[in-house]
Amino acid sequence: MDSATVAQLHDFDEVIDARSPSEFLDDHVPGARSLPVLDDAERASIGTLYKQSSPFEAKRQGAALVARNIARHLEQHFSDKPKGWRPLVYCWRGGKRSGSLTHVLKEVGFDARQLEGGYKAYRRAVMADLDRLPCALQFHVVCGLTGTGKSRLLQALQLEGAQVLDLEALACHRGSVLGGLPLDRQPPQKLFESMVWDTLTRMDPSRPVYVESESQRIGNLRVPDPLIQSMRQGRCLRVEADRAVRLRLLKEEYAHFLEDPDTLCRQLDYLVNRHGHDMVHAWKRLAAQGEWDALVADLLEKHYDPAYRQSITRHFPQFPHARLVQVTDSSDESLRQSARQALSTPD
Repeated sequence: MDSATVAQLHDFDEVIDARSPSEFLDDHVPGARSLPVLDDAERASIGTLYKQSSPFEAKRQGAALVARNIARHLEQHFSDKPKGWRPLVYCWRGGKRSGSLTHVLKEVGFDARQLEGGYKAYRRAVMADLDRLPCALQFHVVCGLTGTGKSRLLQALQLEGAQVLDLEALACHRGSVLGGLPLDRQPPQKLFESMVWDTLTRMDPSRPVYVESESQRIGNLRVPDPLIQSMRQGRCLRVEADRAVRLRLLKEEYAHFLEDPDTLCRQLDYLVNRHGHDMVHAWKRLAAQGEWDALVADLLEKHYDPAYRQSITRHFPQFPHARLVQVTDSSDESLRQSARQALSTPD
């Protein structure tokens, strides 16, 4: 047996992506290691030579490049791997690039396999599973106004042993106009879907999956339709916190804006169409003066709370029957207590 299927991905010690770096960045099997047999410039050069000049010469020059790159990987990445190590290798279609690397690894003595159909087969499996898996899971949706600690409660639930799908963590975005994270870029859509798929495939359908009440879009990314539809039919938990706790949580979560008011003001410009120049100017003035409690309270009252109340009642029909979870403090231990409360409350 020289090949394996997508269903066998987790049977190997390592998954190796033999495609070019740009292909890897666009999407890859979660956890895969990028070991290209041709980089982007080499792949473009050989492709041009093949189409415009000589297929034979393209293959000869391409083989030399592939051989040099595989030799480098053998000397670096593979140098400390034991004989019993089992890698799975893939490229775009399961063709020459992954075939070349797999062949060399097998000749060395490793039990290397090639992914049948390559990345294209993997991508088809991801899309099919994203249609199928959400319907088989029991979603418990963490609902609550902005600043009630929903994201941190999800983290606490995971620490308490619950199954958690943290879409905002996967999307590297907190899901609002101010939700971009300063040090993290959002992944491409396909890679986001791969990470969601990887998380869902590890879930136990007999146990609930806790997820936040997201909208269809998280920053620039779109939550797959079958997933958002299943989430919206899930049971709800209503998270509540008093105003002082909400202000404290939000200032902790968005500390980067407190340190960089100019960036905050640029983001506030996106609210002009909804709230007008005068109100946005007033918010900018509060930011410039460092009046953070007043700014956050006004944003909650005039923008976030009305929008959330309208969205939650429209999209989550189980919300009127939601179980209450109280967040009384922003400390980690308080959130762990709230998580234990959520998990101990009978359905």
